[in-house]
Amino acid sequence: MQAIQVGEKRYRADYGRYLEEFEIGAVYEHRPGRTITEVDNIHFSLLTMNQHPMHCDTPFAEQSQFGKPLVCSPLTLAVVVGLSVNDISAKAIANLGWKEINLIAPVFPGDTLYAESEVLEVRESKSDPSRGIVTVKTKGFNQDGVEVLNFIRSALIPKRPQAQ
Repeated sequence: MQAIQVGEKRYRADYGRYLEEFEIGAVYEHRPGRTITEVDNIHFSLLTMNQHPMHCDTPFAEQSQFGKPLVCSPLTLAVVVGLSVNDISAKAIANLGWKEINLIAPVFPGDTLYAESEVLEVRESKSDPSRGIVTVKTKGFNQDGVEVLNFIRSALIPKRPQAQ
């Protein structure tokens, strides 16, 4: 990331957090949101070989209980994870796992997704004192504030480097 110069001072925007910057109970609102387009949905469905007609056959989807195509649920998950990266895992060494992925409400092309993550656990690594594990519960919402999915994710996060 390039430093921004203002007069004689230089500033660098932070990207991600070190382990010491996470606090149990903190909630990070991930912004800006992301509007899912029909093209996003078709491309993701084709890219992942998901040919279910609910995602890519409008006449078929119009006959369903939803009356229109659904966004492929792994795309919804991917976008919500992506929204959380800057706040949660931008400095991560590795994602360690996801669990309890819950799809709560449908997402349709044209919906805008927003997300927030609550820090559930922060602990030092048992094998390496220079890093630790952060566990968060992330929730995705549509433009109307309806929760569409949630999941728990753990990541291996470095501690702040020691001053030279």
